[in-house]
Amino acid sequence: MPIKAFRLFENQLTPLDTSASSLDVFTASLADGFYTTFSTLAAGTKVLGLKSHLQRLYEPAGEMNLKPSANEKTLREEIAKLAQENLPNESRLRLILTKDSGDIYIGIQPFMPFPESIYQNGVHVITSQIMRHDPRIKGTDFITQSQDQRKLLNKDVFEILLTKDGKIYEGMTSNFYVIKHVGARSSLITAQRGILLGVTRKAVLKLAREAGLDIKYQAPSLSESFDEAFLTSSSRGVVPIVSIDEKSVGQG
Repeated sequence: MPIKAFRLFENQLTPLDTSASSLDVFTASLADGFYTTFSTLAAGTKVLGLKSHLQRLYEPAGEMNLKPSANEKTLREEIAKLAQENLPNESRLRLILTKDSGDIYIGIQPFMPFPESIYQNGVHVITSQIMRHDPRIKGTDFITQSQDQRKLLNKDVFEILLTKDGKIYEGMTSNFYVIKHVGARSSLITAQRGILLGVTRKAVLKLAREAGLDIKYQAPSLSESFDEAFLTSSSRGVVPIVSIDEKSVGQG
């Protein structure tokens, strides 16, 4: 899918020539930095949790005393303009703030919604013993670090779950949850430490509480049996999982 790339410097947006085949390839061509990825909603007019997405850039930059090349207000305005240019399609955007200079880059492509079949039938996932260096920060170094794992994604493998010591922490590009039913009570179990706290995750946990589920913050064990499992991300929403490493979840 075609990608357009831009550099936002001194509050001015400049188009870049790129032959990158994906947002990951475009990101890997830049200096190390922080990034966030999201899709638009409602005909390009809304982004779920945009403030939280922008914090993924500006907060770590502030901790490093790094001055971004554009302020948050300008970045919001440029995101809105680019999304409008993609209408009637929704847009998928990646924002990158480089650590060496504080420059902000934007990659954008038309967003094609996932087929309804993945939400109706669920997906198959596998696990890998790989973890982020600093789970609090969405760093571009993880994209490079996980290149071998990303090559395993195909029509039969929707996501790769990151594990350590037999515990499942998160997906490579998503958050992970399981549900267990005990009598009349149901518990939602998800890691709280050692993960990137996703934007969609916050909304899901709020809805789970409102639905009366008990929330347990712990990394599920690979050796456990789950009644249900699912993942969430800004671009994919809530996706049910039917198998992990070819082991069925619940009734599959």
